[in-house]
Amino acid sequence: MRPGAQHARTLAHRGRRLGADLRRRWAGLGALWRRSLQLRIVVSTLALSSSVVFVLGMVLQTQITSKLLEEKHSAVYIQNEISVKKVERELLGVDPVSENLQSKFASALATLTAAPGAHEGANNHTEAGAFTPVLIDGRAADPITRTTSSVGPFHEVPEDLRKMVEAGDWGSQNTTVTRESGRTPIYVIGAPVRTAGRAVQLYLIFPLTAEQRTVDVVQSTLFVGGLVLLLLLAGIANLVTRQVVHPVRQAAEIAERFADGNLEERMSAVGEDDVARLAESFNEMAGSIQSQIQQLEEFGTLQRRFTSDVSHELRTPLTTVRMAADVLHASREQFPAGLARSTELLVNELDRFEVLLADLLEISRLDAGVADLSVESVDVRSLVDRSMAAVRVIALNAGVAVQVHMPQTEVVADIDFRRVERILRNLLANAVDHSEGRPIEVRVAEDPEAVAVTVRDHGVGLRPGQEELVFTRFWRADPSRNRQTGGTGLGLAISLEDARLHGGWLDAWGEVGRGACFRLTLPKRPGIELTGSPLPLNPTGNHGLPPLVTALPAPSEQEQEPQRQTVGAGAQHQEEEL
Repeated sequence: MRPGAQHARTLAHRGRRLGADLRRRWAGLGALWRRSLQLRIVVSTLALSSSVVFVLGMVLQTQITSKLLEEKHSAVYIQNEISVKKVERELLGVDPVSENLQSKFASALATLTAAPGAHEGANNHTEAGAFTPVLIDGRAADPITRTTSSVGPFHEVPEDLRKMVEAGDWGSQNTTVTRESGRTPIYVIGAPVRTAGRAVQLYLIFPLTAEQRTVDVVQSTLFVGGLVLLLLLAGIANLVTRQVVHPVRQAAEIAERFADGNLEERMSAVGEDDVARLAESFNEMAGSIQSQIQQLEEFGTLQRRFTSDVSHELRTPLTTVRMAADVLHASREQFPAGLARSTELLVNELDRFEVLLADLLEISRLDAGVADLSVESVDVRSLVDRSMAAVRVIALNAGVAVQVHMPQTEVVADIDFRRVERILRNLLANAVDHSEGRPIEVRVAEDPEAVAVTVRDHGVGLRPGQEELVFTRFWRADPSRNRQTGGTGLGLAISLEDARLHGGWLDAWGEVGRGACFRLTLPKRPGIELTGSPLPLNPTGNHGLPPLVTALPAPSEQEQEPQRQTVGAGAQHQEEEL
């Protein structure tokens, strides 16, 4: 690569880095501006104050400068009248054709510079200030030498002013000339002088260095004063704003700690002003919320204890009823048809009742926070197979085919075998209930940190907003719809809690008419914080996995008998979990 191209690439890279750094800093300033009320108030105060100070400074400077120039003009006109009269008296008897005109002019100007307090160099101190006189012969320039007779710094008189005075009018003009000391502002006033038949003009040149110094002092004073005033205003605005913002920030910090569970946090109320009233109101609100939270916690504790106690107490009579029902069910062939059917219904409802008790006990343990995990290394594929075997009968009865897509290699994760199997059973049973006879798809995938299982049906689907409601206890999308398993309404709620115990996710997706998909994502090892899932929640395509279509085996002769169907794995599985 040529050196020029390499240099250009280096410059382009540095430019991009600089642009990115500037954008990052600008974004940081924008975030600080949005978050800090105190900064916005101080900056707004400074901006408005700067405008006021600038306008006030310009007005003051203009007024002071105008006043100085007006006084200077008045004094200059008075001095010019006096000087013209003196020069007229000196030149009154001058011979119009005299060849000694330069000496006459010098003599006339001597009367102006000979006054008391005269400077050396023909500068005279008067009330109008120091000035330098210039006398110019009004006759046209000499045709041979092309020069004009004059005494004084003739070159400092502006051409426009000379033409005005030569026409017989008084005139004045501000201009700037270059002297040994540098650029100097001057004020030049001129007037015609009446002599014995000769046109003469008198000009007085007043340097404005003193006035310029005064204006400079005024400008610097206004600048320094304005800067100091702005700093004082910034400090005052910051102090005043802090007095208001600090209690608000304190209230925000206390509210955050209060929301984190520190219900004893309170604001300090000092005085009787508005801030103190805010603190008192906040403390009263916090006390009321704390009281209500404590009441809710006590009520929740009593409710969980009641549920647990009732569930335990019901198990003893339920066992007795179960034994009697099993005896009746075993002898049902000896009963009349109506009585035999009643015996079968009794046994089925007892199965559902046992499942409900098991789910209530599990929910009470989860709510009490006493549930724990028995972690072991498990091949997730074996859990999928066991879960499918558990729902085999209800899937065959519903005429639902299950398609499983799994990797050919092991998918190992450290999980609680019993809880994850229960999650998969609930998801599969729920999919069978809502599949409307259409196939169910089960997918398994993994990445270095997580393992995921999705269960997809193509049934009625979910309406918008029902993705969260499906995990609510005892919630059903359509209670009137015929169900295959007759579930308790607690299966998905328990599954969600089991997934959270593992530090994982249980998500739902669905659209009306397109079916629903439930995704279980679990970390491969405890302590891993999930950042993503190996499978998408909205299933499209085959995700690179070969379709392993698993046909459910035909039920055995024992399974072809009238079944006591249960949610998930059935009553036997629930009793094992208890």
